[in-house]
Amino acid sequence: MSPIPGSGLAKGLAVTLRTMTKKTVTEQYPDVLPELPPRTRGVIGLFEENCTVCMLCARECPDWCIYIDSHKETVPPAAPGGRERSRNVLDRFAIDFSLCMYCGICIEVCPFDALFWSPEFEYAETDIRELTHERDKLREWMWTVPAPPALDASAEEPKEIAAARKTAEKLAAAQAEPQQGGES
Repeated sequence: MSPIPGSGLAKGLAVTLRTMTKKTVTEQYPDVLPELPPRTRGVIGLFEENCTVCMLCARECPDWCIYIDSHKETVPPAAPGGRERSRNVLDRFAIDFSLCMYCGICIEVCPFDALFWSPEFEYAETDIRELTHERDKLREWMWTVPAPPALDASAEEPKEIAAARKTAEKLAAAQAEPQQGGES
């Protein structure tokens, strides 16, 4: 059966008329902030205390928009007779958000959980050179990172926790046996 000539036009006009008669739902953005879904990708926050300056985030970034500077510092031995150790100290951590493509690779490869997604999205600048944010600004955004979602109550317990619990139960049982033997 061949279509009736002009039926596509009639369907299109019907959709247009239906849309025109509905009330629009426009949020007045600067006055009313939008309700963002949890775990929204806004900007990247830095938890500086966890950063060991391993440079994985900067090396894996496809845009090369992460800039890290550090220096080595000697740490005295923890115990007498020990040897001195050296550790990296973070001098500069900056992200150029004019280059960043928000892929999240830097967050995924960080082995020490120093980078997180923050839901902050209002960081527009009038000059593109001001979109390079240093560690102080990244640290401020860290405190806006929401807590991770709770684990599913019906999920299987992680193997590491189950093994630790079994070891703790065996240790508690072994400590309880001598005490019971001495009481009788």
